[in-house]
Amino acid sequence: MEMKSYADLLDLQKVDSQIDRLLHDRENLPELASYKAAHGKVEELTAVEADATEKLKQTTRSLDRTQGELGLAETKLEREQLRLYSGGMSARDTDYLRREVEMLRTNKSKMEDELLRLMESSEEQEKSVQAVQAELAEVTIEKDRLASLIQAAWKALDGELARREARKADLLPTIDPDMVTLYEELRGRKNGVGVAALEDGVCGGCHLSLTATEELEAKRSDPPRCIHCRRILVV
Repeated sequence: MEMKSYADLLDLQKVDSQIDRLLHDRENLPELASYKAAHGKVEELTAVEADATEKLKQTTRSLDRTQGELGLAETKLEREQLRLYSGGMSARDTDYLRREVEMLRTNKSKMEDELLRLMESSEEQEKSVQAVQAELAEVTIEKDRLASLIQAAWKALDGELARREARKADLLPTIDPDMVTLYEELRGRKNGVGVAALEDGVCGGCHLSLTATEELEAKRSDPPRCIHCRRILVV
Protein backbone atom coordinates (compact mmCIF):
# COMPACT_ATOMS: atom_id res chain seq x y z
CA MET A 1 0.00 0.00 0.00
CA GLU A 2 1.20 3.51 -0.76
CA MET A 3 2.51 5.65 2.08
CA LYS A 4 -0.25 8.22 1.45
CA SER A 5 -2.87 5.56 2.00
CA TYR A 6 -1.27 4.63 5.32
CA ALA A 7 -1.19 8.29 6.31
CA ASP A 8 -4.85 8.64 5.34
CA LEU A 9 -5.64 5.54 7.39
CA LEU A 10 -4.05 7.16 10.42
CA ASP A 11 -6.05 10.31 9.70
CA LEU A 12 -9.17 8.17 9.49
CA GLN A 13 -8.39 6.74 12.92
CA LYS A 14 -8.03 10.25 14.33
CA VAL A 15 -11.35 11.29 12.81
CA ASP A 16 -13.10 8.14 14.07
CA SER A 17 -11.68 8.70 17.55
CA GLN A 18 -13.00 12.26 17.47
CA ILE A 19 -16.41 10.98 16.35
CA ASP A 20 -16.38 8.41 19.16
CA ARG A 21 -15.59 11.10 21.72
CA LEU A 22 -18.31 13.37 20.38
CA LEU A 23 -20.87 10.56 20.48
CA HIS A 24 -19.78 9.72 24.03
CA ASP A 25 -20.09 13.37 25.02
CA ARG A 26 -23.53 13.53 23.40
CA GLU A 27 -24.76 10.55 25.38
CA ASN A 28 -23.14 11.61 28.65
CA LEU A 29 -23.90 15.30 29.00
CA PRO A 30 -23.86 16.24 32.71
CA GLU A 31 -27.31 17.77 32.27
CA LEU A 32 -28.80 14.48 31.08
CA ALA A 33 -28.71 12.89 34.52
CA SER A 34 -30.27 15.99 36.06
CA TYR A 35 -32.90 16.10 33.32
CA LYS A 36 -33.74 12.44 33.86
CA ALA A 37 -34.14 13.08 37.59
CA ALA A 38 -36.28 16.18 36.94
CA HIS A 39 -38.40 14.30 34.40
CA GLY A 40 -38.97 11.50 36.91
CA LYS A 41 -39.86 14.04 39.60
CA VAL A 42 -42.36 15.73 37.27
CA GLU A 43 -44.04 12.38 36.59
CA GLU A 44 -44.09 11.59 40.31
CA LEU A 45 -45.53 14.99 41.26
CA THR A 46 -48.07 14.82 38.44
CA ALA A 47 -49.36 11.55 39.86
CA VAL A 48 -49.39 12.98 43.40
CA GLU A 49 -51.21 16.10 42.19
CA ALA A 50 -53.82 14.01 40.36
CA ASP A 51 -54.38 11.87 43.45
CA ALA A 52 -54.60 14.88 45.77
CA THR A 53 -56.98 16.68 43.40
CA GLU A 54 -59.24 13.64 43.18
CA LYS A 55 -59.33 13.35 46.98
CA LEU A 56 -60.23 17.04 47.23
CA LYS A 57 -63.03 16.54 44.69
CA GLN A 58 -64.39 13.61 46.70
CA THR A 59 -64.26 15.64 49.91
CA THR A 60 -65.97 18.57 48.18
CA ARG A 61 -68.75 16.28 46.95
CA SER A 62 -69.17 14.85 50.46
CA LEU A 63 -69.17 18.38 51.86
CA ASP A 64 -71.89 19.50 49.44
CA ARG A 65 -73.95 16.38 50.13
CA THR A 66 -73.64 16.80 53.90
CA GLN A 67 -74.57 20.49 53.68
CA GLY A 68 -77.67 19.56 51.69
CA GLU A 69 -78.62 16.82 54.12
CA LEU A 70 -78.04 19.14 57.06
CA GLY A 71 -80.29 21.76 55.49
CA LEU A 72 -83.06 19.21 55.08
CA ALA A 73 -82.56 17.97 58.65
CA GLU A 74 -82.77 21.52 60.01
CA THR A 75 -85.96 22.18 58.08
CA LYS A 76 -87.55 18.97 59.34
CA LEU A 77 -86.42 19.66 62.91
CA GLU A 78 -87.93 23.15 62.83
CA ARG A 79 -91.21 21.77 61.46
CA GLU A 80 -91.43 19.01 64.07
CA GLN A 81 -90.54 21.41 66.88
CA LEU A 82 -93.35 23.73 65.80
CA ARG A 83 -95.76 20.82 65.85
CA LEU A 84 -94.54 19.81 69.30
CA TYR A 85 -94.80 23.33 70.74
CA SER A 86 -98.18 24.02 69.17
CA GLY A 87 -99.82 21.31 71.31
CA GLY A 88 -103.26 19.88 70.58
CA MET A 89 -102.00 16.27 70.45
CA SER A 90 -102.61 13.31 72.63
CA ALA A 91 -100.06 12.46 75.32
CA ARG A 92 -98.99 9.44 73.28
CA ASP A 93 -98.49 11.45 70.10
CA THR A 94 -96.74 14.17 72.04
CA ASP A 95 -94.31 11.69 73.58
CA TYR A 96 -93.63 10.10 70.18
CA LEU A 97 -93.02 13.50 68.60
CA ARG A 98 -90.74 14.52 71.48
CA ARG A 99 -88.59 11.43 70.88
CA GLU A 100 -88.62 12.20 67.14
CA VAL A 101 -87.39 15.75 67.79
CA GLU A 102 -84.60 14.47 70.07
CA MET A 103 -83.51 12.03 67.38
CA LEU A 104 -83.52 14.81 64.79
CA ARG A 105 -81.44 17.01 67.10
CA THR A 106 -78.93 14.17 67.59
CA ASN A 107 -78.70 13.55 63.86
CA LYS A 108 -78.33 17.28 63.23
CA SER A 109 -75.49 17.46 65.74
CA LYS A 110 -73.73 14.52 64.09
CA MET A 111 -74.13 16.14 60.68
CA GLU A 112 -72.70 19.40 62.01
CA ASP A 113 -69.68 17.52 63.40
CA GLU A 114 -69.25 15.70 60.08
CA LEU A 115 -69.59 18.99 58.21
CA LEU A 116 -66.90 20.58 60.37
CA ARG A 117 -64.62 17.59 59.81
CA LEU A 118 -65.14 17.76 56.07
CA MET A 119 -64.50 21.52 56.00
CA GLU A 120 -61.23 21.07 57.88
CA SER A 121 -60.25 18.16 55.65
CA SER A 122 -61.11 20.16 52.53
CA GLU A 123 -58.97 23.06 53.71
CA GLU A 124 -56.01 20.78 54.41
CA GLN A 125 -56.40 18.97 51.09
CA GLU A 126 -56.62 22.25 49.20
CA LYS A 127 -53.37 23.38 50.81
CA SER A 128 -51.78 20.05 49.83
CA VAL A 129 -52.92 20.44 46.23
CA GLN A 130 -51.58 24.00 46.08
CA ALA A 131 -48.25 22.89 47.56
CA VAL A 132 -47.75 20.03 45.13
CA GLN A 133 -48.82 22.26 42.22
CA ALA A 134 -46.25 24.86 43.24
CA GLU A 135 -43.52 22.21 43.50
CA LEU A 136 -44.58 20.69 40.18
CA ALA A 137 -44.38 24.09 38.48
CA GLU A 138 -40.91 24.67 39.93
CA VAL A 139 -39.59 21.27 38.86
CA THR A 140 -41.16 21.66 35.41
CA ILE A 141 -39.35 24.96 34.93
CA GLU A 142 -36.06 23.30 35.89
CA LYS A 143 -36.76 20.37 33.56
CA ASP A 144 -37.46 22.76 30.69
CA ARG A 145 -34.29 24.72 31.47
CA LEU A 146 -32.22 21.54 31.36
CA ALA A 147 -33.91 20.49 28.12
CA SER A 148 -32.89 23.80 26.54
CA LEU A 149 -29.29 23.34 27.66
CA ILE A 150 -29.22 19.78 26.34
CA GLN A 151 -30.69 20.80 22.99
CA ALA A 152 -28.14 23.59 22.62
CA ALA A 153 -25.27 21.23 23.51
CA TRP A 154 -26.57 18.57 21.12
CA LYS A 155 -26.84 21.14 18.34
CA ALA A 156 -23.19 22.13 18.82
CA LEU A 157 -22.03 18.50 19.05
CA ASP A 158 -24.09 17.51 16.01
CA GLY A 159 -22.40 20.29 14.06
CA GLU A 160 -19.00 18.92 15.05
CA LEU A 161 -20.11 15.39 14.20
CA ALA A 162 -21.29 16.48 10.76
CA ARG A 163 -17.90 18.03 10.04
CA ARG A 164 -16.07 14.88 11.19
CA GLU A 165 -18.37 12.66 9.14
CA ALA A 166 -17.72 14.82 6.07
CA ARG A 167 -13.99 14.51 6.63
CA LYS A 168 -14.35 10.73 7.00
CA ALA A 169 -16.29 10.58 3.74
CA ASP A 170 -13.41 12.39 2.03
CA LEU A 171 -10.81 10.01 3.46
CA LEU A 172 -12.47 6.65 2.75
CA PRO A 173 -12.03 6.73 -1.07
CA THR A 174 -8.27 7.25 -0.65
CA ILE A 175 -7.82 4.01 1.33
CA ASP A 176 -7.85 0.46 0.01
CA PRO A 177 -11.27 -1.11 0.80
CA ASP A 178 -9.66 -4.28 2.20
CA MET A 179 -7.59 -2.13 4.53
CA VAL A 180 -10.71 -0.30 5.65
CA THR A 181 -12.41 -3.64 6.36
CA LEU A 182 -9.46 -4.83 8.45
CA TYR A 183 -9.31 -1.49 10.22
CA GLU A 184 -13.01 -1.61 11.12
CA GLU A 185 -12.67 -5.20 12.41
CA LEU A 186 -9.76 -4.16 14.61
CA ARG A 187 -11.64 -1.09 15.88
CA GLY A 188 -14.44 -3.36 17.00
CA ARG A 189 -12.07 -5.55 19.00
CA LYS A 190 -9.56 -2.94 20.15
CA ASN A 191 -11.64 -0.32 21.95
CA GLY A 192 -12.14 1.76 18.84
CA VAL A 193 -8.45 1.93 17.86
CA GLY A 194 -7.54 -0.15 14.82
CA VAL A 195 -4.43 1.69 13.61
CA ALA A 196 -1.66 3.49 15.46
CA ALA A 197 1.60 5.26 14.72
CA LEU A 198 4.91 3.60 15.46
CA GLU A 199 7.18 6.23 16.97
CA ASP A 200 10.60 5.58 18.50
CA GLY A 201 9.84 1.89 18.54
CA VAL A 202 6.65 2.31 20.59
CA CYS A 203 3.19 1.29 19.35
CA GLY A 204 0.76 4.17 19.75
CA GLY A 205 -2.07 1.70 20.29
CA CYS A 206 -0.87 -0.53 23.14
CA HIS A 207 2.06 1.73 24.12
CA LEU A 208 4.44 -1.22 24.27
CA SER A 209 7.97 -1.04 22.91
CA LEU A 210 9.16 -3.15 20.00
CA THR A 211 12.73 -4.37 19.82
CA ALA A 212 14.67 -3.67 16.66
CA THR A 213 13.98 -7.22 15.47
CA GLU A 214 10.28 -6.93 16.29
CA GLU A 215 10.06 -3.57 14.56
CA LEU A 216 11.70 -5.01 11.46
CA GLU A 217 9.29 -7.94 11.54
CA ALA A 218 6.33 -5.57 11.85
CA LYS A 219 7.49 -3.42 8.94
CA ARG A 220 7.90 -6.46 6.69
CA SER A 221 4.29 -7.58 7.11
CA ASP A 222 1.62 -6.22 4.79
CA PRO A 223 0.12 -4.25 6.31
CA PRO A 224 2.52 -3.59 9.21
CA ARG A 225 1.05 -5.01 12.43
CA CYS A 226 2.08 -4.59 16.05
CA ILE A 227 3.34 -7.93 17.36
CA HIS A 228 1.78 -7.17 20.75
CA CYS A 229 -1.73 -5.86 20.01
CA ARG A 230 -1.93 -6.68 16.26
CA ARG A 231 -3.13 -3.22 15.39
CA ILE A 232 -2.12 -1.79 12.02
CA LEU A 233 1.03 0.25 12.39
CA VAL A 234 1.83 3.40 10.45
CA VAL A 235 5.61 3.83 10.48
